[in-house]
Amino acid sequence: MQFVAPCLLGLEGLAANDLKFKGISDVRAENGRVLFGGDESTLVRANLCSSLCARVFILMAEFEARDFDALFEGVRAAEWSRFIGERDAFPVKGSSLDSSLTSIPACQKIIKKAVVEKLRARYHTAWFEEDGAVHQIQFRIFKNRVSIYLDTTGPALNKRGYRALSGDAPLKETLAAAMAELARVRKDHIVVDPFCGSGTILIEAARKALNIMPGIDRSFAFEGWSQIDPAIIEQERTRARGEERHDALFCAYGYDIDEASLELAKNNAALARVADRILFKKRDIRDYADEFERVSVITNPPYGERLLDVQAARELYRVMGERFAPKPQHSYTVISPDDSFEKSFGRPADKRRKLYNGTLRCNVYMYYK
Repeated sequence: MQFVAPCLLGLEGLAANDLKFKGISDVRAENGRVLFGGDESTLVRANLCSSLCARVFILMAEFEARDFDALFEGVRAAEWSRFIGERDAFPVKGSSLDSSLTSIPACQKIIKKAVVEKLRARYHTAWFEEDGAVHQIQFRIFKNRVSIYLDTTGPALNKRGYRALSGDAPLKETLAAAMAELARVRKDHIVVDPFCGSGTILIEAARKALNIMPGIDRSFAFEGWSQIDPAIIEQERTRARGEERHDALFCAYGYDIDEASLELAKNNAALARVADRILFKKRDIRDYADEFERVSVITNPPYGERLLDVQAARELYRVMGERFAPKPQHSYTVISPDDSFEKSFGRPADKRRKLYNGTLRCNVYMYYK
């Protein structure tokens, strides 16, 4: 099978390396997505283990289509019965950009019709009940190039299962995991987040350090598919649990001025099975100080577009610059959409990386000298 895993813009290289590290080969990064090949084990492992991808799609077909006849024939040519049973549901959704086929409802109708015709020839039935497992069909048409996928994931991979609720301006788990990756969190790290909110950055850092796979505590769409061997699913889950490092020396500290957020963070950490690794306390950034010989600060401070006015946010950045003093074995990783962050912080970053928090363009500023 060929797989496509979309990811946030700017994370493609990190996402590809993450999959390679998790034992998946033949991986290559493209704009906004990662592509790789493999079998059923690969499908299961990618869903269980990908920290940075949004979903895992099976690539069913790719072709050019400037009219509905071409779209119909291209879809019908795919081997749909390999994955969709006689009673399975197969809804269709997707997008079209800069293409001749502009009507999404019309494209959905044509794709559905093509799949039905292909399955009808296989199952010799005039009507599909679609009361079985869901096999979500996704399409993307860009500049008349059509990509047809099956979604194996269900709810997006950032839904790890530990964050039922979140505070204001939540950071996606995939982006928090990327920050932990950029900060090079390891099993013996001490990590601090002085604006911890609902705790996502620290939880993702802890799970990375303990090698707890991102999807180990949730379910996936493919688990309801009769075409995927349950023994392979259990084998991959057992392998993932066996690689957890509960002897790691990792610990973390989360600070915030909002008590409700701190309570939420504690609950999330407990659900994520890392509550014993993170201490949450009420503390203002103006009172921040650390007594650690070595520490990595990773944080998503409030910013003007979402929570505070711009001037108040920049005052916080100024305070951060004072509190996050250059020290040996100290690093600071900060995400912000404010292009003048470094000016407010008081010194240029040693390294910066452009990422997107949803549609909001941000920079990750890294200080380690």
